[in-house]
Amino acid sequence: MKAAIYPGGGQPLTIETLPDPQPGPNEVLIEVHRCGICGTDLSMTKGEAWDYGSNVQLGHEYAGRVIEVGSKVSDYKVGDSIAVLPSAACGECAACRSHGNVILCQSRIGSAMFGFSELAAVPVAAATRLPSTLSMADGALVEPLAVSLYGVRLAHITPGDPVLVLGGGTVALYAIYWARRLGAGRIVAMSRSPRREALALAMGADKFIAYGDNEVAEVQEALGGAPTLVLECVGAEGMLSKAVNHVAPFGKVMSLGFCMAPDPVIPAIASYKCASLQFAVGYSLREFLYIAEQMDKGHCDPKAIISSEVSLDELPDAFAALRGPNTDTKVHVCCSHDC
Repeated sequence: MKAAIYPGGGQPLTIETLPDPQPGPNEVLIEVHRCGICGTDLSMTKGEAWDYGSNVQLGHEYAGRVIEVGSKVSDYKVGDSIAVLPSAACGECAACRSHGNVILCQSRIGSAMFGFSELAAVPVAAATRLPSTLSMADGALVEPLAVSLYGVRLAHITPGDPVLVLGGGTVALYAIYWARRLGAGRIVAMSRSPRREALALAMGADKFIAYGDNEVAEVQEALGGAPTLVLECVGAEGMLSKAVNHVAPFGKVMSLGFCMAPDPVIPAIASYKCASLQFAVGYSLREFLYIAEQMDKGHCDPKAIISSEVSLDELPDAFAALRGPNTDTKVHVCCSHDC
């Protein structure tokens, strides 16, 4: 089979021919149909402090069809369509018992970071069956949808809360989507560029505002006051400080941006607001199951963010293009011929 390999040290991805994987007793072998390119993939293949390592497979936003089942597998059969979690959780450690967060599992009993490949042997514990109403494109969006759903749920939105979402990428757009579905009042989307304004409005925002000298006043005018919840979805230096400047007294800042560099906040400014600052990463299996069951029942089509599709052979060039100025939002890699 063909698979993408990251050599490490910030070197470009390569497409290599590897032996076809064989499913273990508790695994299913799938033909990978689609895998989304995540911002984390770009960040962790630059050879910096946060890095995937050397000679590793990658790709964690993917869906495929079962073509073989392991000897102990009874819940799946050949032909089933599944979305895949990046890893299987043990269910026993503190993170699993208290929150069910599969990304924070201390044991990680099985990896499934094989999305940029033609075939993948996936632990059953990392598989989520897709309803017949969902396409493979839908399935490859379950993982990024889960990231935003988990964060918005942790924020504990109450009906009518005014919400500000910082950013215009996938996490931000889906944070808008879930904030709308979970009962937010007015929602403002804010980004440096109006390029994704239409998408932000389609996902459920009431107003789009670009960063600027008068942005605090503009946000308050659009929301009817300061936001009680700010969802920081950029992950760049300066965004936490911006979020604190906007949040209402006794409000909350939820950081979903996963910034990998120091991002200073002036505690006195946050203190004078008695503001809460919370960080989130990952999701639980219940987010995956909920999305698979409810994805086609929302107020808009989450597939609207898919801006382009590339083949597996084109993946290294796509990575290079996404590192520079581009007009893409979500790029899907078609790993099978009938994608």
